[in-house]
Amino acid sequence: MLRRLLRLILRLLYRVEVRGEWPRPAPERLLVIANHQSLLDAVLLFAFLPWEVVWVVHADIWRQRRFRILVRWFPHVIVEALRPAAVRGILRELEAGRPVVLFPEGRVTVTGGLMKTYESAAFVALATGATVVTVFIDGAIYTPFSRMKAPFPRRLFPRIRLTVVEPRMIARPPVTSRKAQRQAAARQLRALLEEACLASRPRATLFEALADAAALYGRRTQVLDDAQQEGQTYAWLLKASLALSRLIRRIGREGEAVGVLMPNAAPTAALIFGVAAARRVAAVLNFTVGPEGLQSAVAAAAVRTLVTSRAFLERARLAGKLSSLPGIRILYLEDLRAELRLWDKLWLAGWARWFPKRAAARAKPSEPAVILFTSGSEARPKGVVLSHDALLANLAQVRAVVEISNRYRFLTVLPLFHSFGLTCGLLVPLLNGCRTVLYPSPLHYRTIPELAYGRDASVLLGTPTFLARYGALAHPYDFYNMRYVIAGAERLPEDVRRLWLDKFGIRILEGYGATECAPVVAVNTPFAYKPGSVGRPLPGMECRIVPVPGIARGGELHVCGPNLMLGHLRPERPGRLEPPASSLGSGWYATGDVAEMDQDGFLYITGRLRRFVKVAGEMVPLELAERLAAEASPRAPSAAVARTEAGRGESIVLFTADPGLRREALFEAARRLGVTELAVARRIEYLAEIPRLATGKFDYVRLKGLAEQLR
Repeated sequence: MLRRLLRLILRLLYRVEVRGEWPRPAPERLLVIANHQSLLDAVLLFAFLPWEVVWVVHADIWRQRRFRILVRWFPHVIVEALRPAAVRGILRELEAGRPVVLFPEGRVTVTGGLMKTYESAAFVALATGATVVTVFIDGAIYTPFSRMKAPFPRRLFPRIRLTVVEPRMIARPPVTSRKAQRQAAARQLRALLEEACLASRPRATLFEALADAAALYGRRTQVLDDAQQEGQTYAWLLKASLALSRLIRRIGREGEAVGVLMPNAAPTAALIFGVAAARRVAAVLNFTVGPEGLQSAVAAAAVRTLVTSRAFLERARLAGKLSSLPGIRILYLEDLRAELRLWDKLWLAGWARWFPKRAAARAKPSEPAVILFTSGSEARPKGVVLSHDALLANLAQVRAVVEISNRYRFLTVLPLFHSFGLTCGLLVPLLNGCRTVLYPSPLHYRTIPELAYGRDASVLLGTPTFLARYGALAHPYDFYNMRYVIAGAERLPEDVRRLWLDKFGIRILEGYGATECAPVVAVNTPFAYKPGSVGRPLPGMECRIVPVPGIARGGELHVCGPNLMLGHLRPERPGRLEPPASSLGSGWYATGDVAEMDQDGFLYITGRLRRFVKVAGEMVPLELAERLAAEASPRAPSAAVARTEAGRGESIVLFTADPGLRREALFEAARRLGVTELAVARRIEYLAEIPRLATGKFDYVRLKGLAEQLR
């Protein structure tokens, strides 16, 4: 009777929704685990669990008189983190066939994300062979019963969801020592909570997610700064996005690609969300490529209308590039404001401003949201079509493994046409209430550390190339407030990792991704970190390593997950979507990267298939040739490419900024590192400046052309 009454009250107050199905009948030995968002969690579980259960109560809770009086009315076991012997009581209850409920974190979260999980919970599941049912509680953190500190948003009666994940069992790890078994079991248990966090995500479009964030964190909350102005709020972003969507709806038809040629600035963010609100697809163009690359991208995405800014074109001297795009209608932001009629302004002020989700065009989360383009470092850029759901799934995956507080300030210097910059530099902070500073160029190596210091930045994303320059030129105190520095897009050299650790006391978290995966696939975190690896795959990501003939260690990495693209668009077949497929079947993406995975689930990227060369009958990675150059001449950048020579087959050409680098030094480096001397470049060419793309990657297409021209 009490359970039914509580269930009715909670549904009335918090509109509690239960996703998933409880296992019926209950397994013989059942362990229910849940994340811990508030002091209301136990009441929620008591009301909605279909079984009579035994509660595991932490000693800190038991010591509080008000809770002790309440707990005495229910079957319970008292545990204490520093007394492992207390776990025996839980074992007895499970072995007696009574379902047990526990919170593996041991305390209510104070970060907004998952806290550490105790090994004892995993040990109990492993020792008893219990079936584990994971419940993710979402929304209770916003109630007055949570432990979050201001400025975290509070609501008297927020909507609460309980997501029930399919029952699992903790597999016995293939290790002998008990300590290693407990640690491996704890990783499995935490993975269950992370997967439940991902499963609890709401299905929405980008604009709906923005409107929800504004409602949650407050429309007056300042979330966007850029080089031109400071302090743009959610209210401004919603208003600007809806105004642009009103104008964009007059262009073409729903589902059509609209080109976006803009820098890192607040109007760019409004434009991307505005295109989504109009049910069009934002094709975010790379303005650093040449006219040929721009034509290729526009053709692949079948872009007929392009939106840009006269001021931006003038500053970046890009007007000439647009003249190479015949047949494309070009709209300028400076002119669009004048096209807002009186009726449009009344619609915006009287309707759209108050009901933004209803004012936006209806779209499905599975529909295309943006088109990004591959870097073109090895071949012609391809269009990558990402759905609303893929982008928001990647956000949820990141949130499951990394704590993101609305107190954080992001410094976003990576361009928004880069998937790392768009997803992690713009969408992650905006949709989580964080303030974001958009800076137009990552190449201002002295300005960016000063900006991080002046704006109290706590999150910085960058490629290793950029981070190396920031670290070298920054004052030791410039990054005093930094919580996360995350590196991606290329391998993180050991000297860059050591520089940041020694100079700033900051451990760079290296990750791995692909534009086709929206982009994050794996990342090191404070919970799970191994130098040299790119971290563990995100929850929901399935990774398989397929053997490749000629490569002894590892194989090609194939991935599948909710953040995978809808497909590719190629310049040769404009507007024709090619869904992802690999040798493992449809829905899989072959990354082209050679990878290994260790017994703890950490991923190591050892090279790219296109970046291998056959020398003397052996497959040699070009990255190894670059590594030898970095060992022999650590202060000068070097890039290696393959060249076909008549009568000799393939050989390695090394381009370096060190005029004194010789093959003898490379041979010595190979002997020191204990690697094959086949990786020593046959030819070394000096270049004062190694050509790079806007993301900091070497421009291998251009270097390949230079190598082929050599005599």
